[in-house]
Amino acid sequence: MALVGWLFFRVFFAGWVDAQSAQEYIAGMILLGVAPCTAMVFVWSQLVKGDPNYTLVQVSVNDLIMIVAYAPIAGVLLGVSDIKIPWDTLILSTVLYVLLPLLAGWLTRSYLQKSGKSVAQFSGSLKPFSIMGLILTVVLLFAFQAQTIIANPLIILLIAIPLLAQTYGIFALAHVLAKWLKLPHEISAPACLIGTSNFFELAVAVAISLFGLHSGAALATVVGVLVEVPVMLSLVWWINRKSLGNKGV
Repeated sequence: MALVGWLFFRVFFAGWVDAQSAQEYIAGMILLGVAPCTAMVFVWSQLVKGDPNYTLVQVSVNDLIMIVAYAPIAGVLLGVSDIKIPWDTLILSTVLYVLLPLLAGWLTRSYLQKSGKSVAQFSGSLKPFSIMGLILTVVLLFAFQAQTIIANPLIILLIAIPLLAQTYGIFALAHVLAKWLKLPHEISAPACLIGTSNFFELAVAVAISLFGLHSGAALATVVGVLVEVPVMLSLVWWINRKSLGNKGV
């Protein structure tokens, strides 16, 4: 994502975007690219009939990796891109948005198991609130950026183009590797999708913490939200179509 962002905004779109804005857009794209999906991938995996156990393990590994690697990787890539950031804010954001929720989930599960209560029932009772929370988050994000989105459709398009290139490029790479490794469909499908999808909630939160709510970095992550759902649905459609074709249906 860092390479794609630099290539488009420093080379292809250099004449259309000022240097400061280009730097902020690249920063937002980097924050989006280094945050692998840990939530929506369960939906994508279910839609392609992926192995739920494999998906769960892969998401768990992503969470553990992000705890120790998100801040260093993001910091290094931003530094290489000549984008100065406060490291303490980046580390604090990782603690707040990755480590604490993970610890809260683990403690809650441990308590429920020790008290003999059903984890599935508890999760089911919270599901409506989690869905409402996600919808509210997306609505608020677009509400805060609505004026910019409406007033600058060309900028939104310029940000969306490299995001699309990176997303489809990562999926193509993952698909080729999965085919080379001869992975079965129920493993390869979620593997390709989890590598393609992004943890946009984390990226947006960190971008706002580091650069501000109305920054170009925050706008780039919001455009990532706008792009991700239709793109991921198109990939789900392609995987299912290809799977049916292989079965001769």
